Amino acid sequence: MAAYTTIDDSEAYFQCKLYTGNNTGQSITFDGDTDMQPNMIWNKSRSNTEAHNMWDSVRGVEKYLTVNDGSSESDSGSTGVSSFDSDGFTVGSLDSMNDGSVTYVVWCWKETADAGFDIVSYTGNDTADREVGHSLSATPHFIIVKNRSDSSTEWFVYHQNLTDTYNIKLSENEAQFGGSYIFDVSSSIFTLRDHNVVNGNTDAMIAYCFAEKQGFSKFGTYAGNGSTDGAFIYTGFKPACVILKCKSHTGTPWTIWDNKRPGYNVTNLRIRPDTNNAEDTSTGDPIDLLSNGFKCRGSNDDSNKSGSTYIYAAFAESPFVNSNGVPNNAG
Repeated sequence: MAAYTTIDDSEAYFQCKLYTGNNTGQSITFDGDTDMQPNMIWNKSRSNTEAHNMWDSVRGVEKYLTVNDGSSESDSGSTGVSSFDSDGFTVGSLDSMNDGSVTYVVWCWKETADAGFDIVSYTGNDTADREVGHSLSATPHFIIVKNRSDSSTEWFVYHQNLTDTYNIKLSENEAQFGGSYIFDVSSSIFTLRDHNVVNGNTDAMIAYCFAEKQGFSKFGTYAGNGSTDGAFIYTGFKPACVILKCKSHTGTPWTIWDNKRPGYNVTNLRIRPDTNNAEDTSTGDPIDLLSNGFKCRGSNDDSNKSGSTYIYAAFAESPFVNSNGVPNNAG
């Protein structure tokens, strides 16, 4: 498949940033050459046991959801994300966002159909086969849904490479499961079950919808082989961020890898969305981030266990071949 893309500058739509907290407040500015005002921010402390938080411009500043559990939406006031800025964002003193001398990572997306990302806010009605519209004009390959009102609900995920009518939880290490919670996804709608986790009656809901864009994002599957010469997964771009989950076995964590931690291959620093643990620095299960995809370099559960099947979501640092047919650097 050709690696041609209409997105030559991935930094206009996705940015990863590392920073250190100061316990008072600061403006976080992206390091790249391109300005980007984020619409969604996913943050995690690297050095401390702190919650993952999700912020977005649709729900508004100061409101966040905790990724690694089922908590309902919280309001941080001015201590959390207080503004989405033209080249980053501003934070206050919230521990999980800006504790003194603590290191953090954020993954940030711009909401636009051009890059295949839409944030959908809706109110649940507890009816079967509920159709919810999106604005991508393309079929989403990856959807993350959370009930904002109900503290007993988990994060539910649709991925195109799960078994048909199966979903998986972002906030758990479980395998995929049936039940048709999010299903029948098309270029204009996704369909929901009559259940409070995705469609609670009168509950405020949020959905993050991603459609694949050649040279910028990829959502797929692969089989682990249990070897340090592991599976190679072609994406058509050099990944800036890779999110992995074993769909076939319970007890295997979600993992997030990126081009800033540590910033070179092998990439062994990973963060687990289903826990509030600090960054995992063990060396037993790394991956390589390459000019046209990623390659597994371990044999453990995280990314490449023999007999296991994995799903992934990947976002680009730069395309393998740009719109003018010029190859990316291999570094």
